[in-house]
Amino acid sequence: QVQLVESGGGLVQSGGSLRLSCAASGSIGRIYAMGWYRQPPGKQRDLVARIIGGGMTNYADYVKGRFAISRDNAKNTVYLQMNSLKPEDTAVYYCHVQMTSIGPEYWGQGTQVTVSS
Repeated sequence: QVQLVESGGGLVQSGGSLRLSCAASGSIGRIYAMGWYRQPPGKQRDLVARIIGGGMTNYADYVKGRFAISRDNAKNTVYLQMNSLKPEDTAVYYCHVQMTSIGPEYWGQGTQVTVSS
C-alpha cells in the first residue's frame, strides 16, 4: 500500500504563486509516473501535469508556461510549481502516482487551491 501526503495549497491572489508537494510512502519500489489532477467546483477531475520516469512531462494546455512539475526520486516526492495563478485555477488538487505502466495507482486526499481576483 502507498500513502500520499500533499501540502502547499492555500489562498493566493491572482498573479501569485504556490508550490504543491506530494510525498509517497509505504510499500514503494520504483514509481513509474507521478502527477497532479484538479477538480474545480461542480466539474470533473482533469489532468494538470504528469511526469514519467526520469523526466518526460505532459501538461494540460491551460497551464503550459505557468506551471512546472518536477520530482525527486530519492524522496519519492513530486512538486507542482504554479505561477501566474488565475481565479479559474481554483480547485482541489489531487496527487496521483502510478507504480507501473499498467498500475496500480493511488490518489492523495486533495489540497484546496483558491485564487482570488
